[in-house]
Amino acid sequence: MPDKGNILAVDDTPASLKLLTELLKGEGYNVRSAINGELALKSAFSHPPELILLDIRMPDMDGFEVCQRLKAHAETSHIPVIFVSALTDTDEKLRGFELGAVDFVTKPYQREELLARVRTHLEVDRLRNHLEDMVEERTKKLKENQERMHAMLLDFITALGATVEARDPYTAGHQRRVAHLAVEIARELQWPEDQIEGLYLASVVHDFGKIRIPAEILSKPGRLSELEFAFIKQHPETGYEILKSVDFPWPIAQAVLQHHERLDGSGYPYGLKEDEILAEAKVLSVADVVEAMTSHRPYRAALGLDAALDEITRHRGVLYDSRVVDACLRVFREKGYAFPTG
Repeated sequence: MPDKGNILAVDDTPASLKLLTELLKGEGYNVRSAINGELALKSAFSHPPELILLDIRMPDMDGFEVCQRLKAHAETSHIPVIFVSALTDTDEKLRGFELGAVDFVTKPYQREELLARVRTHLEVDRLRNHLEDMVEERTKKLKENQERMHAMLLDFITALGATVEARDPYTAGHQRRVAHLAVEIARELQWPEDQIEGLYLASVVHDFGKIRIPAEILSKPGRLSELEFAFIKQHPETGYEILKSVDFPWPIAQAVLQHHERLDGSGYPYGLKEDEILAEAKVLSVADVVEAMTSHRPYRAALGLDAALDEITRHRGVLYDSRVVDACLRVFREKGYAFPTG
């Protein structure tokens, strides 16, 4: 079986460490083990892995301190860290995410869940690194191979969006459908094609920051607690932080950051108003709301198109840009638009 990636597993319980190591090796991963925080840091600093699975409750140096030191070191700051711990307290999870962890798997874990999260975060990290390299290469050779590089860029951004949706079956296809509607609205507004293309790409990855939200929160059937909703509200900033280092020819990272802002300043994360909000984010926010309301969610059934259009109509000029709302209404009511089903 070919090597699928280099992983460092850290756990102070020998039996747990052996089980985790054998599970990952059985799936084709190259795994190094560390029985405590100090050995974990030495191993990571000398030969940085692609991913670290880290226990929290360890003597002398706990997982939080290990994570903090990893993120403070230039050679290891970029490595995705997944906490694997028996801790279930939301405050503890929040602390882990604040220290830079990308995910949290609760013991006793399900084998397939653990492997799915490992696979997802390795893919995301590789896609991001590959995407940065591609954008740099695209800039250098734009004149001689613009069409080929452009197509590859579209493919990889689409792959980034699909990676997030793979974690949550309830919202599978959400970003793609939002992108489809956003493009139709922009065309109704007679935007230039280059700007529409940037809007499409931003829409495809607008929820990319949800990669760091625990799956159990994303798929929770009941009402979210204040702390859980605080997790959810972090996703625009998380997406921005991941995407801002890529030198796109469009304001993709900024549109992702602002897609929950509202005209009256009631949105998040910064409470921007009116002209402080990008045109792309104004279109994206309307498309996002309409698609979400017409789709099923674990906490409610689909509300239907009429309810969605009523929502943006009632808040036209208050939460949502008037021209964008009017264009969206024309797209549905006059041109018979329907979301793609494939």
